[in-house]
Amino acid sequence: EDSTNDVAYWKQIADDLARLIQKANAPIFGIDIEGNVSEWNDKTETITGYSRIEAIGKPLVKTYIQPENRNAVNQVLQKALHGVETANFELPLLSKSGKRYTVLLNATTRRNNSGTVTGVVGVGQDISELKEVVAESKRVAEDLVRLIETANAPIFGIDTKGKVTEWNATAARLLGFSKEQTIGKDLVKTFITEEFQQSVNEVFSSALMGKDTANFEIALFTKSGERKEVLINATTRRGPNSEITGVIGVGQDITQIRESAKEQERIADDLSRLIDSANAPIFGVDVEGMVTEWNHKAAEMLGFAKEDTIGKALVEHFIQPENRRSVTDVLSKALAGEETANYELPLLSKFGERYTVLLNATTRRDSRGKIIGVVGVGQDITTLNRLMAEAKRVADDLTRLIETANAPIFGVDTQGNVTEWNQKLAGLSHFTKQETIGKALVANFITEEYHGAVSLVLLKALHGEETASFELPLVKNGEKKAVLLLNATTRRGPDGEVIGVICVGQDITQLNAMTAEQQRVADDLARLIDSANAPIFGVDINGMVTEWNKKAVSILGFDKDETIGKNLVHTFIQPEDRKSVS
Repeated sequence: EDSTNDVAYWKQIADDLARLIQKANAPIFGIDIEGNVSEWNDKTETITGYSRIEAIGKPLVKTYIQPENRNAVNQVLQKALHGVETANFELPLLSKSGKRYTVLLNATTRRNNSGTVTGVVGVGQDISELKEVVAESKRVAEDLVRLIETANAPIFGIDTKGKVTEWNATAARLLGFSKEQTIGKDLVKTFITEEFQQSVNEVFSSALMGKDTANFEIALFTKSGERKEVLINATTRRGPNSEITGVIGVGQDITQIRESAKEQERIADDLSRLIDSANAPIFGVDVEGMVTEWNHKAAEMLGFAKEDTIGKALVEHFIQPENRRSVTDVLSKALAGEETANYELPLLSKFGERYTVLLNATTRRDSRGKIIGVVGVGQDITTLNRLMAEAKRVADDLTRLIETANAPIFGVDTQGNVTEWNQKLAGLSHFTKQETIGKALVANFITEEYHGAVSLVLLKALHGEETASFELPLVKNGEKKAVLLLNATTRRGPDGEVIGVICVGQDITQLNAMTAEQQRVADDLARLIDSANAPIFGVDINGMVTEWNKKAVSILGFDKDETIGKNLVHTFIQPEDRKSVS
């Protein structure tokens, strides 16, 4: 009865073991001494896709192991069949669908109740996904190592003792220390400037307690002693069990940025001083039209101190009502990016004095290009406008004077074309102003015999050599209309450049006619004296002979040439009569 009970007990244990093997959540299979499958549980079915019926009796290695792994698997199984068990052997399996699995296997020798080896049982763990995760983790770790090493930012790491564990290529280039020269060295004491050592220690201590720090500035010394500014993110580094293993610092070299910022700050300061001390009124407004800039010159001109203007609406407080709309338009355009040059801005000073400023309204932008206001740089043209108005008045007066003068006046440009032709000249020449303007003076209005002489006079005047009192005949249709006595004067522009010639004349047509008549009368008188039938002589105020006609020659025998210029009384009068004649 005891024997029967023992058999039943062991049978029950065997059944329980068989069910345990079959339903286990781990792949379990067994082979006999021939290497043919003798066990194939449900989990193995699930992994491989082969049912127990398909697997039992088939050679395990030849049927389910890839050719390249068969030799290694055979060795493990043969050892187990000789009593040498193997633990944690990675067994590659090929499923029915072609998917590859990896099972971490313990190969255990199977014996009968007499101790004879009857086969091998393999109890496994499907580590296919685990291997994929490990492989992925390894890939990520390798990528991270490459990323750290090749990153374009300086990256370093320390362990919990503050010793350097990472030092990438960019950190090496930046600071001049190779990786080999830094690994294992105390980062703070060796590479951080003294002024930053305490603060850097605090940041690293926080990171070693799990508190990351972003955008922390540190100063590092290069191998050559040069100071480098670096912006650091200090991040806690953890091990596989989340234990803190150190700190990783990813930096940005901001040395040039700092230098650029200082340079920009210097330029901004210079610009601010330039604006404030400029000899031109300068003001600025924001996008709301409120004053943001008001320099010394603007304050001096308008009487409003900078403190009185900043934050106030420019148009409402400092522009006369009648000009507000146009000024608002100019500022609105500049705030939309459309700048305005040479806009005449009327301003009223604190004391009621009116000024005119020639303004350039320029759009003001921030570092990202966003419009933040308008800057107006002006030029006080109040005096200039007065001078220009006076100059215009003088020019208008001169134009009227030229046009209405009782003397003939004309002008030519540097090409010799007529630019002025006043009323008096039009009356004398019988050419209207409209007929002459723009036409060549010499070719169209001067007689051919005078072309050379007049051209020479004009050319001299165009070179700054003026000519006075030259005669110019005017002809129309071949008929001489008038004779002018002219002064040719160089005409200059506002910068002193020669722009033409202006000629102011005198009509000497009648004078010439009168002179010719007087000459005719004188000639007639001379002929009358010389041919008279009576002796005629003349003396000047000094008693010298000036006239001695033919009859006198005939009577006295002295030729005219012998008498002219001689003293009449002393030469030709008897001594006794000289006193009475004198």
